[in-house]
Formats: sequence, structure tokens, C-alpha cells
Amino acid sequence: MKEKGQSAVEFIILVGAVMFFFIAMLYVFQQNLADKSVEERNRLLNEIGLSIQKEIELASDSSEGYTREFKVPETLLNLEYTVELTESVLYIHTDDGKYALTLPVHDVTGQIKKGQNSIRKREGRVFLNE
Repeated sequence: MKEKGQSAVEFIILVGAVMFFFIAMLYVFQQNLADKSVEERNRLLNEIGLSIQKEIELASDSSEGYTREFKVPETLLNLEYTVELTESVLYIHTDDGKYALTLPVHDVTGQIKKGQNSIRKREGRVFLNE
């Protein structure tokens, strides 16, 4: 018959092994969720950038007098981000600096902003929020 001390040690070893595997599985699940979150942020950032790029391209290719309003989301999965137009380049980045996207765009007069935007073509030029 086993001694009481030996049974207690075996129980502690068994509990320790179960806890180790449980913690290892939690770590794997956490890493998977973190990876999916990064992928989702990148996908949304790309989606916003391509949407703005297409709006500018559509206005540039349209006939004289084209006018349209479109909306740019205020946040990116509860992250603050900045969107800028500089010398025919659209630059979008999160304020923490972890995610960024740069896209070429047609020449535009004006600046993009989060929220409601107005784009129009007048005298052969594209105007954004002017």
C-alpha cells in the first residue's frame, strides 16, 4: 500500500501537468485571436484606403459637374487613425503607428477627413471638401 506522502506528491504532479497543458492551450488560443485581430485591422485599413482611392478615381474619370458624398469611418475597430492626401498619395495610419497604408491617387484639390466627405469635378479638376 502506498504511503500518504507519495499519493500527495503524485496528485500534485498530476495537477501540475494538467495546469501546464491548460495554460499552453490558452496561450495558443490567445495567439490565434491576436493574429486574427491584426488581420482584421489590416483588412479594414486596406478597405478604407481602396474605397477612398476608388472615389477619387471615379470623380477623376467622370464628366464635368460630377458630385458625390461619401463617408469615411471615424475609427478603425476602436483605434484612432489618420488619413491624409499629400502630392497624389493617400496615406492612412493608426495613431499608435502599428498599421499604415500608402496608395497612389489622381491629383486632388482639398483634404480628406473622417466622417462625411464631398467630392466633385469642376473645370476638369477634382475637388475634395471644397
